[in-house]
Amino acid sequence: MNVRRLIPATAVAGAVALGIVSLSACAGTSDAADKGSSGKLDVVASFYPMQYLAEQIGGDHVAVSTLTKPGVEPHDLELKPKQIGELGEADVVLYLKGIQPAVDDAIAQAGVRNTVDAATLTTLEKHGTEVGHEGHDHGTEEEAGHDHGSEAGADPHIWLDPVKYAEVAKGVGTALEKADPAHAADYKKNTDALVKKLGVLNTDFANGLKNTATKTFITTHSAFGYLAERYGLDQEGISGIDPESEPSPARIKELQDVAKKDKVTTVFFETLASDRTAKTLAGDTGLRTDVLDPLEGITDTSKGDDYIEVMKSNLAALQKALGAK
Repeated sequence: MNVRRLIPATAVAGAVALGIVSLSACAGTSDAADKGSSGKLDVVASFYPMQYLAEQIGGDHVAVSTLTKPGVEPHDLELKPKQIGELGEADVVLYLKGIQPAVDDAIAQAGVRNTVDAATLTTLEKHGTEVGHEGHDHGTEEEAGHDHGSEAGADPHIWLDPVKYAEVAKGVGTALEKADPAHAADYKKNTDALVKKLGVLNTDFANGLKNTATKTFITTHSAFGYLAERYGLDQEGISGIDPESEPSPARIKELQDVAKKDKVTTVFFETLASDRTAKTLAGDTGLRTDVLDPLEGITDTSKGDDYIEVMKSNLAALQKALGAK
């Protein structure tokens, strides 16, 4: 199964605390982190959700690069030898293990030691094709047995829940403080500011989705299990956690029945994957289509310039589709 591969950096058994370790072998200094020629902490992020945290928390003290360029589907990422080599030279590598196998492998090959695995900074859960306030799981045996995170079957899309994302942010902040003690106060200040913004976003979602005509939404990619669970919604995924897999005729029939029973109005698709299946299902059932962005990358077509803006756009799309009152 081709589950979205977020860019991972190698996790290290025995790494201190959050997995940040001093990098001295490659550089020749004994500082907590060997800074590059820019004088800034060199941070490599696997894909956008990790990049956003590094930029927001690191501020002017970090130089952030990402392994997944805008417009590239994270799960399909392939790394060049040069990129793998550069991983070993980074002060900090920030990734989410289980989303991008290519990144996980590269981190292992590069022998990277100073890594932060976001999956270890919060609790991962299992989400199938449909998850919501009743805790349903309609995933297939194949989906349930696939390793999407640090645990078999764990859903890696933690950044789509502002509460869990805030937990990860705190861990990243602590990691940067340890990697660059001289600027620890600034990292803590930036972390607190980001956590506050995520708290406001959580409140907006909770209030905005409290009273709706229906609690069910259909999406091509089951990336929104944490979001659905957080706000009492039911996610019905056309293709499960793998955005590229084709749904069976039986699943299409099931979704048609669900749409009618639960008064579903909209079939959501995303910006970095094909919308063909969503439009076919919508056409067969007389439903609308709209974008629900899993925020795996920001492009010119994104409905917002950063995480907060796109999440607010997602909230507006859900309010419209669910008939918020």
